[in-house]
Amino acid sequence: MTILTIVRKVTLWRAGTLVVATAATLIAVTSANAAGDAARGATLYRDCGVCHSIQENGPGPAHKGVFGRLAGKAPGYDYSSELKNSNIVWTEENLDKWLAGPEKLVPGTKMFYEVDDPRDRADIIAFLKEKAK
Repeated sequence: MTILTIVRKVTLWRAGTLVVATAATLIAVTSANAAGDAARGATLYRDCGVCHSIQENGPGPAHKGVFGRLAGKAPGYDYSSELKNSNIVWTEENLDKWLAGPEKLVPGTKMFYEVDDPRDRADIIAFLKEKAK
């Protein structure tokens, strides 16, 4: 094996390492962004506030304790029978599906408002995760 061959192999190995490191960095940054921005979510939640609050039921149920709760089971709110019987547990994934299209997730539900933008949904969910404990 010549020195030139060794240099080429080392160069290719280093290039491959650089590509893997760059990909890992991009994945980490994307995952961090996917987690959502709770501060921005607080601003977006104002639109939700027409029907919801963290502490009190209104036209929509209160969001206090929403994470990990069975859908349609919070006390003091008259949920649709469809939501009561859905057996959905509110996780980040299920809240994202819900906000993207409540009627698609649970046909016959009372909620009609949709959040089309995935970033907006992630931010609202981050806000709820932080404030609705």
